Amino acid sequence: MLSRRTLLVSTAALLPLHHAVAAVQEARLTPQDRADIARVEQYLDGIKTLRAHFTQVAQDGAISQGTAWMERPGRMRFQYDPPSPFLLIAAYGVLTFQDSSLQQTSNISLSRTPLGILLADHVKLSGKVTVTAMQHQPGQIQITLVRTETPGDGSLTLIFTEPPLTLRQWIVVDAQQRETRVTLSDVRTGISIDQNLFKQIDLPAGDQGR
Repeated sequence: MLSRRTLLVSTAALLPLHHAVAAVQEARLTPQDRADIARVEQYLDGIKTLRAHFTQVAQDGAISQGTAWMERPGRMRFQYDPPSPFLLIAAYGVLTFQDSSLQQTSNISLSRTPLGILLADHVKLSGKVTVTAMQHQPGQIQITLVRTETPGDGSLTLIFTEPPLTLRQWIVVDAQQRETRVTLSDVRTGISIDQNLFKQIDLPAGDQGR
């Protein structure tokens, strides 16, 4: 069984811990890179709804699993399998994190999280988002992104397999350089999703919230 502290560390990598000052180092992109980025933007824009099983690996090797639902723009739910006490819901511009074992709920603006890049109304990997690295391997494209104005908050690396172009994994590196890797499997898109999954979580009695 994973310890509470270990699970908190792995889940915390989805959220920026503090604002750190850093300069953006944009990748030197070839014409092929730019063409692939355009394909990725079109692909991500085409995903309106998604359901998948996820496996999350934290910096220390701790593993947790669960089910993820996504509905663009702006909605996502990470339902962690027991014994994990965690639940994350993105909706109405807010990412809500609940730890049922501690009876605590925290909220943060979705625009300050790496997941906000994926959930945007229109996915654009330029302007407010900067591509800092791009790698090609046989059957795979890997793109690393930061928010242009706050790169110190952390990075998001998207890993796609092809053909066909398919999002398989993302890696979040937070402001403390802690890495969390999320791998998707049994991915289904274009599905109908119960909107109750994205309802905001009520604070438990006695919880002050953050």
